[in-house]
This record gives sequence, structure tokens and C-alpha cells, in this order.
Amino acid sequence: MSALVLCLWIFAGVTAATWLASVATREYSWVDRIWSLVPIAYLAIFAGAAGFADARLDVMLVLGVLWGARLTFNFARKGGYAPGGEDYRWAVLRGRMAPWQFQVFNFLFISFYQNLLLLLITLPAWTALNHRSSYGIWDAVVTVAFVAFLVGETVADQQQWNFQQWKRARIAEGREPERRFLTAGLFRYSRHPNFFFEQAQWWAMFFFGVAAAGSVLQWTVIGPVLLTLLFIGSTRFTESISLGRYPEYAGYQRETSMLIPWFSRR
Repeated sequence: MSALVLCLWIFAGVTAATWLASVATREYSWVDRIWSLVPIAYLAIFAGAAGFADARLDVMLVLGVLWGARLTFNFARKGGYAPGGEDYRWAVLRGRMAPWQFQVFNFLFISFYQNLLLLLITLPAWTALNHRSSYGIWDAVVTVAFVAFLVGETVADQQQWNFQQWKRARIAEGREPERRFLTAGLFRYSRHPNFFFEQAQWWAMFFFGVAAAGSVLQWTVIGPVLLTLLFIGSTRFTESISLGRYPEYAGYQRETSMLIPWFSRR
């Protein structure tokens, strides 16, 4: 069985499993719970098909493991793996849709599309498998960029975590927080710097395939493109909820870039 066919079988199995779990439990964050794990499996299959003897594929796998470990830790400490750890946005969306509409959305988008996306973003490793060559200077540049994006996301998530812990402590003390959402640190330059760095890591992964094939014209660009579109749509939905909770969020939107870090327009 080829590496790609094996990955397709895993994709089909995970899609069915997450959909059935959501139907059985009425929780709709099962794809979130496997989001940081399944891409590592795909990368490991492609690296294993080369006998773990291809430097580029091995580096892609190691970087994928680092990405997955960081994301798993951050998701776990927020209670994502605990019972009832469903993403709050699904409850909001259920309230805006008829039950049958949400179930169609659950299968087609939450389970099928998102699992397909997790496969697509790892397919540059398939390109690297089919165009095996020496690990070169451009691979080194991409590796450094990936690590920089990983560090950026780690810092952004930690800043958000610290802020949320401070906010909860103030509320527990019966005091109104001076700020209801984070606008300092990296969040001074982007309203969602963690989202930006997450996407950037998978764009970097795409360029490993470019380095292997020797051409930027690779159809696997569909993975990071669709990931970016997903984040843009998800971010706008999230911000519509934030704006409903915090009217002053509109000012933050006017002053600060949504995704790409840039200087404040204050």
C-alpha cells in the first residue's frame, strides 16, 4: 500500500469516527481533539515510506511533532479534552440554525471538510517523497522560519493564557476587569497573532515541497490556501461574538490588524 493510499484510509476512518462520536455525544469538538495529532501521523507515514532516511522528510516530521506537542498542551490546559470541552462557537451556531441544518453542517464541514484539510496541509511531504533530494539552504531557511513561527504562536498563546487567568481572578474577587480582552503584547500588533503564526507554519511546510520539487508551482498549495480561508471565516465569526459581548471591541478592530502583525493605527 502506498503512503498516500494509507493516509487516505486514515482520513476516511478518522472522519467517520469523529462524526459518529459527535452524533453519539452531541458534542461537536471531536475534530478539535484530534487536530494536533492526525497531521503528525500523516507526516510520519510519508517519512516512514522513505525509511526515515530522507533528511527533509525527517525534519518535516520533527517540526510537525513540535507543532503538535505545543498545540496539544495549549488545548489540554484550556480543558479541550475534558467532557463538556466543546468549542463555545458551535453552541452559538446551533442557536442560529435549524437542527437538521446543523447536522448537515456537522457532517460536511466539521467532520469531512476539516479532516480533509488536515490531510491536505501535510501533502507537501508527499511531494518531498516523490522528489527526494539533498536537504539544502532553502530547506534550512524554511526550517528557521517554521521555528520562528512556532515560537511566535507559543508566546501569543501564553500571553492570552496569562490574561485570561488574570481576568478570571479579578472576576472571582468580585472586581470588574479593567480590560475585557487582550490588547497588549503581540495582540497590540494583531488581533489574532496566534492564528497568524498557526497558518504561517503550514505555509512554511508547503515550501518544503517547493524546495524538493524545485518549483513554486505545486498543487499542494491548496492546503495552506484553504487553511487560510478557514481561519479568515472562523476569525470573523469569533469576532462577531466578541463584538456582541464587548461593544468597545469595535475600536480595537479599527486600530489593529486582524491577522498579519502590523503597527497599530492609534
